[in-house]
Amino acid sequence: MAVLAAATGGALSAPAAADGDTPPGQVTFPTHCLPPQEAGLPPADGPTTARITVDDPAPQVGDTVTVTYQVVGTPAVNPVGGELPADVLTPTGRVLLAGAQSGELTVVGAKRNEPVQAGAVLPAVTMTGTFKVTAPGAITLAPGGYTLHTSHLLDLDTTCQATGTPVSERLTATPLPTANLRSVALAAAYGKPGAELRVTAAGFTPGATVTVAARAGAAETADRVAATADPLGVVLAELPVTDKATTAVVAYEGAAWSATRGSGPAAYTVVDAAPLPPGTQKVTATVEPGALGMTQTGEDIALGAVPYGDGGAAPGRIGTVTVKDARGGPAGWSLIGKVSDFTGPGGVRIPAGALSWTPVCVAAAGSPSACAAGSAGAVGAEGAVLASTPDAALVGGTFTVDAAVTLRVPPYTPPGSYTAVLTLTLS
Repeated sequence: MAVLAAATGGALSAPAAADGDTPPGQVTFPTHCLPPQEAGLPPADGPTTARITVDDPAPQVGDTVTVTYQVVGTPAVNPVGGELPADVLTPTGRVLLAGAQSGELTVVGAKRNEPVQAGAVLPAVTMTGTFKVTAPGAITLAPGGYTLHTSHLLDLDTTCQATGTPVSERLTATPLPTANLRSVALAAAYGKPGAELRVTAAGFTPGATVTVAARAGAAETADRVAATADPLGVVLAELPVTDKATTAVVAYEGAAWSATRGSGPAAYTVVDAAPLPPGTQKVTATVEPGALGMTQTGEDIALGAVPYGDGGAAPGRIGTVTVKDARGGPAGWSLIGKVSDFTGPGGVRIPAGALSWTPVCVAAAGSPSACAAGSAGAVGAEGAVLASTPDAALVGGTFTVDAAVTLRVPPYTPPGSYTAVLTLTLS
């Protein structure tokens, strides 16, 4: 278990200048802008040109997406009788979500504008907001109405209404990958041919039919039984093991074993009790199996700081993990990581899905197993694989596991330290 901390702070940076080409996703739609009653101006009808962009067009379920709504051109005019000074215009708006996830997102912009002459059109504005992805699939984003608030002499609101706005941006959300935590434990590591073996399997779908089967290497033998998982996902079974070539026992849901629906193998040996021929003696030497364990350097992980307003990536690295597998059986192992939400000042949260990693795993010389690093991507509260070794006839070794981590901090996240807990589980 490790504590991760990220900090935000620093100065705002100026927005990038637009080039002369029409940006992708820029749309134009009719608007009806109502000036404040105090201004004594008629409504302004005309086109609004706008563009919506997202920081991640391919998020996973549970990720937080930052949305930027830019009003490039508006028919709304300066509601003040004279010149409107710089930095007194605050925009707010709505972004319409549809498709796999529907709803409205409120976006807000900073008080930032050049001076506007009396009667002139109000300048371009940029607004941002965030939403959490709750469903997989295609999600469309369309610009909605917006309000331009001026705070010079009087607080005045110019409200621009829009209907039937076109889609400006699309993203496709994928389901969050989940770790396979299914396991199997045996009451004995060996037995005579035909002996009934008590098997306990855990982590399965409650109520599911689970097959408990013996293996000879990577192939299943004819020794198998079926049982039903209880409400906690636990299976208790008695498996008669007759095949003398048996090396392990597995449990799985569905028609056949798979890495996502089954447990790793637990070692088992059938001891042939046939009498020896006259004049012979059995000589036995024993290699005692050890354990599967891990150690980690350090406890806390300090992530880099990002500037307030801009947001961005806060980089860091987990403490190096050393895994030692001295069991000597056929079962590989998996190292799973889960992270909590990041909590900051006043209870402000950055969701767990904003933390991603790029794992690395190296096997020490002479290790029988090859180590596979987990996929680069979000860690999340549901968990992701940091590293693993496959099942094989004989496994074991010493492995060094590391990962670079990055926390995506949304723009305008309040300054301060944000802390989460990263938990690693080896099984």
